[in-house]
Amino acid sequence: MSPVTGGAAGTVVAVLLSLVSAAGYALAAVAQSRLASASTGGRGALRRLLGRPQWWWAVGLNAAGALAHVAALRYGPLTLVQPLGALTLVAALPIGAYGAHRRVTRVEWRGALWTLAGLVGLVAVTGPVAPDEVLDLRETLIVTAATLLIVGLLAARGRAGRGPGDSDSARGRGLGHATASGVASAVGSALTQTLTVALARDLPGGLATWWQTALLAVLIAAFAVGGLLLSQAAYRGGLAAPLAVVNLSNPAAAAVIGVALLGETFRAGVWGWAVAAAASLVAARGVVLLTSGVGAGAADSNAAETAVEGAVPASREGAGLDGPVPPDGPGLLVVPDTLPAPEPVR
Repeated sequence: MSPVTGGAAGTVVAVLLSLVSAAGYALAAVAQSRLASASTGGRGALRRLLGRPQWWWAVGLNAAGALAHVAALRYGPLTLVQPLGALTLVAALPIGAYGAHRRVTRVEWRGALWTLAGLVGLVAVTGPVAPDEVLDLRETLIVTAATLLIVGLLAARGRAGRGPGDSDSARGRGLGHATASGVASAVGSALTQTLTVALARDLPGGLATWWQTALLAVLIAAFAVGGLLLSQAAYRGGLAAPLAVVNLSNPAAAAVIGVALLGETFRAGVWGWAVAAAASLVAARGVVLLTSGVGAGAADSNAAETAVEGAVPASREGAGLDGPVPPDGPGLLVVPDTLPAPEPVR
């Protein structure tokens, strides 16, 4: 163990890199959210998105966040680095609010703290029993097929709920896409672990080994791109709630893969399962608060515009031109179009 990768110095480096990773992910999420709010959808939406420099900035920020996260794992334990990654949500809230020229509401802060507490609790009890255990080819194909089915169902649900006058369901569609994004990212991480072990242990090898390694690389790239595009679609329903769901569904899906296929279990046995269940409920409460807080924040940001629009009547009837000015009106002097004829002088 080198003096940098262990002890207090290694812990400090891991924390700093984790903070850099969280900031990179937060900035990327805010950029994606702004792009999603300005997107018109329809045919050619992906082509237009790829032609925007802001999109590639978001991609670069995501890549920088991922590299910083991997580097942090080099200097610190997973139990320290993974919970710090949840700070992405806390950092994204003020950044997104600043870009929207509004303040973060109390409901949003409470939702972020509930979600953060649930996520930290969930990560704290998850961990591999056998770190060297990875997916074999059969398990890789099973996980890939199941993930494609889940993502397809969630995407189909989003398309089915889309329609004119259906703005109330936009957030629900966003949470569905966010769940799919988190699942895809988790599977990509599991396959990345498998590829890393294969490169370190099995290669160089025969033709079969190289074929399996190439397949893993293709699947990892597909899930990475798919997760990024799904998160982009998720942010059409806002920023905070979809980002929270992405951060929650990722470790949840990874835990399912670990328990079902890799022989992993929650730490502390039965108590670990209880803590995981309680943490999931806490995090769900946070997502609900964030979903309602987005609407409150939007209302606050539009309050000034609503006040101005209310002070300026939109029609002659609203302005009082066809009748007397109400006593509780804005107190403006209203001059009618026609003045009464003067009475003749007698």
